Amino acid sequence: MVIGAAGRMGQAVVVAVNGAADMELVAEVDPLSKGERAYPDLSSALTEVRADAAVEFTQPDTVYEHCGLLMDVGVHGVVGTTGLTDDQLADLGAKADLSEGNLLIAPNFSTGAVLMMRFAAEASRHMAKAEVVELHHDEKLDAPSGTAKLTAEGMEGDVPIHSVRLPGLVAHQEVILGGLGETLTIRHDSLSRESFMPGVLLALRMVPERPGLTVGLDAMLFTDA
Repeated sequence: MVIGAAGRMGQAVVVAVNGAADMELVAEVDPLSKGERAYPDLSSALTEVRADAAVEFTQPDTVYEHCGLLMDVGVHGVVGTTGLTDDQLADLGAKADLSEGNLLIAPNFSTGAVLMMRFAAEASRHMAKAEVVELHHDEKLDAPSGTAKLTAEGMEGDVPIHSVRLPGLVAHQEVILGGLGETLTIRHDSLSRESFMPGVLLALRMVPERPGLTVGLDAMLFTDA
């Protein structure tokens, strides 16, 4: 099932799942969704439909409740909504440990973005200082982004983050590192929401094999993560 199916990311997930030969879409959860597979909220969908996994792209004020409901009924969750607090993540991790469902929460499902974070972590060990500039569309509610926070957490030193919210943007990030007489810039641009779909499908295929809570798509891409 897709939670937040009428949103821009949700619509892209619906198309991707429908195009995947090994997946079947059983529910579109969103007050604005229409059709025989549409449900206005997650509780009603879970009551009437049995799903192996759910993809969640909604809002920071609803994602925690949705994840808890999924863990309560043992449905695997693949979550792209950012804005969860450390305490909420810890609580969801404890619930996932006791559930038949596993939970993967990733601030970014783009392969290029995950590579950017990995390269930035490595580069920070060799450069004196670094800062992150993240740029997103003006309807993104949280700032800094989950990707930027995860990037900074993986790097050496205290890494400031600058957030830009403007119409016309999708999702972009620069990591600028400075050393003696030189700078290094690592930049990633998602030019459309389709860029996230291979990562979403990968997560759906792999989340059943990763017990408990997993944070970040890098665990799916790298054997040493």
